[in-house]
Amino acid sequence: MANETPIQAPTLAAVPPPPPLTVTESDLRAVFEKEDPSPASPVPVVSVSVMESVSTATAEEEEQMPPPPPPQEPLELEPNSSGKGEKEEPPPPSPLKPAASESEPPAPAEATVAVSESKLQQPPASPTQEVVTESKSLATMMEKEEAGVSEPTVSNTTTTTSAQEEVAFVVEEKKIPQNLGSFKEESNIMVDLSDFERKAVEELKKFVQEALDTHLFTSETKSEENPEKEKKEERKEVSIWGIPLLKDDRSDVILLKFLRARDFKVKDAFVMIKNTIQWRKEFGIDELLDEDLGDDMEKVVFMHGQDREGHPVCYNVYGEFQNKDLYQKAFSDEEKRMKFLRWRILFLEKSIRKLDFSPGGVSTLFQVSDLKNSPGPGKRELRLATKQALQLLQDNYPEFVTKQVFINVPWWYLAFYTMISPFMTQRTKSKFVFAGPAKSAETLFKYIPPEQVPIQYGGLSVDYCDCNPEFSDADPATEMTVKPGTKQTVEITIYETCVLVWEIRVVGWEVSYGAEFMPNAKDSYTVIIQKPTKMTPKDEPVVSQSFKVGELGKILLTVDNPTTKKKKLLYRFKVKPFCD
Repeated sequence: MANETPIQAPTLAAVPPPPPLTVTESDLRAVFEKEDPSPASPVPVVSVSVMESVSTATAEEEEQMPPPPPPQEPLELEPNSSGKGEKEEPPPPSPLKPAASESEPPAPAEATVAVSESKLQQPPASPTQEVVTESKSLATMMEKEEAGVSEPTVSNTTTTTSAQEEVAFVVEEKKIPQNLGSFKEESNIMVDLSDFERKAVEELKKFVQEALDTHLFTSETKSEENPEKEKKEERKEVSIWGIPLLKDDRSDVILLKFLRARDFKVKDAFVMIKNTIQWRKEFGIDELLDEDLGDDMEKVVFMHGQDREGHPVCYNVYGEFQNKDLYQKAFSDEEKRMKFLRWRILFLEKSIRKLDFSPGGVSTLFQVSDLKNSPGPGKRELRLATKQALQLLQDNYPEFVTKQVFINVPWWYLAFYTMISPFMTQRTKSKFVFAGPAKSAETLFKYIPPEQVPIQYGGLSVDYCDCNPEFSDADPATEMTVKPGTKQTVEITIYETCVLVWEIRVVGWEVSYGAEFMPNAKDSYTVIIQKPTKMTPKDEPVVSQSFKVGELGKILLTVDNPTTKKKKLLYRFKVKPFCD
């Protein structure tokens, strides 16, 4: 060790103290290994730290700006015509000053003001710029939201009419994302339920058992021509989504879905179960599972990854219907609309059967609806198909969505939602989350890890058909925010020779990115892996790089954000063995 510290052993009463001992680091390690038979903790190969500094563009602007004016001294009057040069007394405070200013600390007697460096970077604002006027239209508010511009602060001298204040309040209500949803998925474990809920489950079980005993779920399809065949069919189990009713505790989860959809009104829940079983027979669900309806719509609806709580994520991409051929194939007439509906139900049935209906399992889906380039409400055929599908899903697939996130929301959809929201239950609305184009990726990351989000939505997960040998959805990514006008440097310190592989992404780019290796040895030179390059939205969304580290040092990944918007930075790396 560089500084060896003498350690004195404890003194015993009957034995004279031994002489001082000098213990080295290797001696201590040997002692600990003897006392603790467990293997020693491996020494980390790398460590990571993050540094934040001022953006290069901002620093250059500061150098070109004129120096700030010196602090004002107490104002001294020029000698007047009578030759007097007395100091002007400061005017008394105005009696019209807002009461809020009384709580502020009094100004110092002298005119010397301490200004922070960030304030010195900007020229003093003109007093005439205090009163701000702006358009209060919904479209303008959404444009400002996407640009990341905060609401201007209006001075106390600004006067607004009551009508303007009312408009401002309405617009504030319509900002997107409107909220992040307050719905919290309930437990399906019986001991976690309230006494009222457990009682409702037991009561519903009695109704279902009686219906099974009296063949109520199958009585409407009895055949008088072939009673032997019907008698054989009656002995079959009644199942929903592959779960036999009242056979095990998975059935309790099914019953709870119907109860929650009907606010634990037992009779209403039983009627819903009965109608669902009847609809499934009429729609031919069992036969549908064996059909092949093609893969024309696989880009419209697909499953990809999991959210932070393990729910499978289903993406609905309405912009695909901008393709006229696909639109006509799906909605041009009643027959094609029915085929599309059957395809959508088949996709849902297969997805549901992969869920875990045990009381502690994941039995719901996380839905993402992408409204980018979505056909507007003027498309009559799409409206009819959507209305029909929503009615079927609402009546026959209760409580299968834990969260419904709408991304790339256009202004017209928000206005449409405002009109229909009074007709929705609070439970349904609490599952909804809305995000405009500028906030879509950030909103998804609140619920889904970036490594699980598809690359087209701001994440790092590639399509399953693509090849990515270095990283998979199981490799976690680090997420951080690059503030406007700042530079973030990810410093990866390396303690042994290796090959470092990394992925880095800034959602939307519009930043500069550079990478370099800085050796620890004083006589070594810094290696430029990638010189600082301005990245645009048209560049590759994810940069994948590697570097063979032959000497100890650190790799610096630098992102320079000269814009006025905050940026979302994602990165992850792996350490691979060094090979000559």
